[in-house]
Amino acid sequence: MFRTILIANRGEIACRVIRTAKRMGVKTVAVYSDADRNALHVSLADRAIPIGPAAAAESYLNGAKIIAAAREAGAEAIHPGYGFLSENPDFVETVEAAGLTFIGPSAKAIRAMGLKDAAKRLMEKAGVPVVPGYHGEAQEHVVLATKANEIGYPVLIKARAGGGGKGMRRVDRPEDFAEALASAKRESKAAFGDAQVLVEKLIDKPRHIEVQVFGDNHGGAVHLYERDCSAQRRHQKVIEEAPAPGMTKAMRAAMTEAAVTAAKAIGYSGAGTIEFIVDASDGLRPDRFWFMEMNTRLQVEHPVTEMVTGVDLVEWQLRVAAGEKLPLRQEEIRLSGHAVEARIYAEDPARDFLPATGRLHHLSFPETLDGGSVRVDAGVRQGDEISPFYDPMIAKVIVRADDRAKALEALGKALDETEIAGCTANVPFLARLARNGEFASGDIDTGLIGRHMDTLRQGRTAGTHAVALAALAASGARRAPAGDDPFDAFEGYGHFSRLGHHGRLAGAQGEWTYALEALGGGRFSITLRGSEGAEEAVTLGPDEAARVVQWPGHVAVFEGPECHVFQSFDPFSLADEGAAGGDSLRAPMPGLVKLVRVAANDTVAKGQALLVLEAMKMEHTITAPHDGVVAEIAMEGAQVTDGMVLVRFDEAG
Repeated sequence: MFRTILIANRGEIACRVIRTAKRMGVKTVAVYSDADRNALHVSLADRAIPIGPAAAAESYLNGAKIIAAAREAGAEAIHPGYGFLSENPDFVETVEAAGLTFIGPSAKAIRAMGLKDAAKRLMEKAGVPVVPGYHGEAQEHVVLATKANEIGYPVLIKARAGGGGKGMRRVDRPEDFAEALASAKRESKAAFGDAQVLVEKLIDKPRHIEVQVFGDNHGGAVHLYERDCSAQRRHQKVIEEAPAPGMTKAMRAAMTEAAVTAAKAIGYSGAGTIEFIVDASDGLRPDRFWFMEMNTRLQVEHPVTEMVTGVDLVEWQLRVAAGEKLPLRQEEIRLSGHAVEARIYAEDPARDFLPATGRLHHLSFPETLDGGSVRVDAGVRQGDEISPFYDPMIAKVIVRADDRAKALEALGKALDETEIAGCTANVPFLARLARNGEFASGDIDTGLIGRHMDTLRQGRTAGTHAVALAALAASGARRAPAGDDPFDAFEGYGHFSRLGHHGRLAGAQGEWTYALEALGGGRFSITLRGSEGAEEAVTLGPDEAARVVQWPGHVAVFEGPECHVFQSFDPFSLADEGAAGGDSLRAPMPGLVKLVRVAANDTVAKGQALLVLEAMKMEHTITAPHDGVVAEIAMEGAQVTDGMVLVRFDEAG
């Protein structure tokens, strides 16, 4: 076994690898960019080495710097995690040329599966079923459009490189093909440096079911059963589970056999995932699944497989890379219970899931759970900053129970008890999805979230009770029940002072002024006045449970998975609070203005596309909020920051 390994990654996967390595007695070396100087993975590792600026291209994607760090630290092997250089065959060859071991598959295997078109041709040759479509080299518009017509609409345009839904477009009509193709190629080029695409038949009721495979360097190959990743938004996985709901014995046998065949066809070694698209319009049938792609690395959702098999996949990776045989034979790998994983991201469902940034002023996850076991894989801790430079994942919450119904119930409870404040997160959205009736039934497909998007995105507004709790916290009053003297409720109040406190709060639903009076015995009366003048009194008792946290100028109140954040104002402050003038649209996040579709003095209609902002390697269309005349608009190619004005309207127009 290796004595020391370097982890060429960051965030939760770096932390995940470090924990297993420490358990095995293997020393770890972390690398970090300037933005990650104080990151969790840096503090967990035995040693940490800086590798450059925040931009990934100058740090985590710089193979030469990573190999130099490994040599400096005396590491014998490099674990790539996922993302960044994990599926880069050139990096694998460079690692091996440096006399180090790459903890993953060979460069040859990665190349064989790296491009979807070539991989599908290879799988067809091996006898693995493949989705009907065009997987050729020709990329001329006329060729692709002709193939789409031959396949029959609707079709799916997909980037041949990468994944995560980037460079993917659904096309329902021939007249929409040209624009969708151009957009897919642009996004694919930006994300993967490769603009080539393939065109496939769109499955009517698709499910995304994948099989975890593992090979060694002695010809061994096994599967560790399947995962269902059909709960997707914009082709990106949201909740994953194992085993797949409704899986039959015949379907599992056919699918796992095809997955192992695929792995053996390329002499695969290490952890890999064979992804299949399944037509679920008539249940799960052995003749209705097709090879989609192979991920030649550890997957984000690997914990659900670990929870139902009892296998540590990272430990297997280290052992296989060190030359050992697979720890278990196929018949020794057992499937037990049901596991579900929810990906918690810094993103705002109310703003079309735009990635969010900010400091995690409060972060708390459940440690134990009634009705199931809970595991949290996180790459951040309280006080850390979610930056715009990398994937905005905060953590993964994974639960296991005896069956699917109990697992979903446990997941809902775990999300209810998760507390994140200071940065907008998708926790309420995930909790509503876990409790969605159609999802709970197991009759799922990749369109499920889209069908229920309105209800899943609709957050619970802060009621007067939550506002009253925030006012009480902002006032600084003590809620201890000891003593009945109301003078004890506030610090710094003389006997000739009023026995109360006045202040103002602002939240997502508006502003409130409050007058708080201590009643004694730990009881308080809070009178709230909203921005429209309506007044309501709330009495809070000493034994009333509340999940409230504070940081300078803010109060957060948790109700189940919901987090209501309020800005608290000092009643004696005379600071100017005037809003910025002008009728304008601001950048919802840092990014690059990729395309500008209108010009100054153009008359636009509500909902019209004004420009395309590229952020987090995805394109976001900025539309007009109302009819009007454009006075100014950002230049194409401009790099903008969060809150920068993109479009200013002529107020007179």
